[in-house]
Amino acid sequence: MIFVILITAIVAAILALILGLALGLFKELFKVEEDPLIGILREALPGANCGGCGFPGCDGYAAAVAAGGDIAQCTAGGKSTVDKLAEIMGVSAVAVTPMVSAVCCIGGNDIAVKRGQYTGLTTCRGAKLAGGTKLCSWGCIGFGDCAAVCKFDAISMGSDGLPSVNWGKCTGCKVCVAECPQGIIRVIPKDKKIVLALCSNRNPIRSAIRKTCRLGCIKCGICVKQCPEQCIVIENGIPLVDYDKCNLCGTCEQKCPTKIMRIL
Repeated sequence: MIFVILITAIVAAILALILGLALGLFKELFKVEEDPLIGILREALPGANCGGCGFPGCDGYAAAVAAGGDIAQCTAGGKSTVDKLAEIMGVSAVAVTPMVSAVCCIGGNDIAVKRGQYTGLTTCRGAKLAGGTKLCSWGCIGFGDCAAVCKFDAISMGSDGLPSVNWGKCTGCKVCVAECPQGIIRVIPKDKKIVLALCSNRNPIRSAIRKTCRLGCIKCGICVKQCPEQCIVIENGIPLVDYDKCNLCGTCEQKCPTKIMRIL
């Protein structure tokens, strides 16, 4: 019996050695040499692996740039990183507009009417499948999926149940934008003031909006009518501003009855 076990162990060890040697040989025979340029580019990137560039991490983006891709897609690194990539690639540096995330909903716990006692999955995506937590079908659900995926610790949940974005930390990577099942987060220029409608309620029935959220956009059109530059239109139920025409006069912010038009 001991002899059989010993023979089995010896045969297994020999097979393992042969397989190990074969794998090592195959690795050497079929290995693909990495372009040294990729490693140099990777070192110039911040290493956040946030995916804001649209590639699977910094390795993927470095390979894309080495192949001639856009050098201005690293939102986490900003202008300094773009300048480094331009120098490495021997191309002219390009202008980069720093972006940050903004939450287009002010329907917090004391503003939006709750649907009832929610006892399901405590994630925004899970709650959405169950009909949400508030009567407003477009508002923030409030479980912080956006904060959970932020790699820069730029989003925190406030006492009102709404996400708060720290623009000093936010890189505009858009990961939170992609994660939000309600589509209420958008990126805006960091260094330029703009007017933004902080509501995503697209219900065309004004009375229904009032019943679900005290500060929801009631589609009155006052912002459109009162704008001296005629740069606001209602699209899909939400006021949109043409920033090329807007001069930040503040008229829409002052006239809006529910105060959802804000200069940020």
